[in-house]
Amino acid sequence: MILRQACQLPLGLLILLSIFANQALASYGDRLPSFKHCVKVCKEENCASGHPTSIPLLHQLLFWDCPAECDYTCQHIITDQRVAASEDIVQFHGKWPFYRFLGMQEPFSVFFSLLNFLAHQNGLSKITSSLPASYSMRKYYIQFAYFGMASWVFSMIFHTRDFALTEQLDYFAAGASVLYGLYYTAIRIFRMDQGGKKMKSILRAWTLLCISMYVAHVTYLKWYDWDYTYNMAANVVVGVVHNLMWSWFSYKKYKQSGRTWAMWPGFIVAWIMVVMSLEVLDFPPLFGCLDAHSLWHLGTVGPTMVWYNFLLKDAQDDMAGQRLKA
Repeated sequence: MILRQACQLPLGLLILLSIFANQALASYGDRLPSFKHCVKVCKEENCASGHPTSIPLLHQLLFWDCPAECDYTCQHIITDQRVAASEDIVQFHGKWPFYRFLGMQEPFSVFFSLLNFLAHQNGLSKITSSLPASYSMRKYYIQFAYFGMASWVFSMIFHTRDFALTEQLDYFAAGASVLYGLYYTAIRIFRMDQGGKKMKSILRAWTLLCISMYVAHVTYLKWYDWDYTYNMAANVVVGVVHNLMWSWFSYKKYKQSGRTWAMWPGFIVAWIMVVMSLEVLDFPPLFGCLDAHSLWHLGTVGPTMVWYNFLLKDAQDDMAGQRLKA
């Protein structure tokens, strides 16, 4: 299940998100003359090579240097001035002016990313302890958990400090998690994990195709064009296919078994679509730290936990059916 990207969005909502994203990237705040002047004066007074202002060790470890400290300080000076003058809070460098915590730029996004990591870790524990090694889908579910944990680790790193490198790693890890979701979905639904020599050949071809798509995706972004629109479109296409497959599977499973848990994928998709609206209805951070994007991360924790429960229920039902056929 795609839990990080905008893959569950209907087209209209995606268009709105793109519009808002373009507006956010305009970064009105860092073009303000008052902000530019503030940063210039701060650097002249505090970053001179002779007597630079000391920076706390923790901030140094997170690569906060004097110019970055000036930029951060001036963002909040200008924001306080605008609030006092009853003017709108604006973004700087494509982000809201967050208050740091322990050197983290977006502390709530980091914390909620950690919760998602723990949800995948908990899911991994359930898979390894509940499913026997002989169950053919077990290894794919374990890999799904590792892909999920890795993607949220890079999300934590990116929201701790936003650099070109951390942004790229976050996008590449998220893309790998999204594509792997499609990979194991096809294996489960079309039973590529079972069958004879022909099915094994199909599985090898499917594996090679997915690896090739990911390599091509990363190559395009890294060495041809770092294109946000393309990246979102690619994830949306993969996610839509992925979700249609699970929706069809869960409906078919429900019709066959009449069990409520078989419909959980549909509920999860609906849940994600609701919380994804936070990405469209963006707003300045509450108390200077809690924004819509961080709440979107919080909203994906519950669906992740439910999803692992669904995988376990489906696996247990699958194994029971296999025993009856034996």
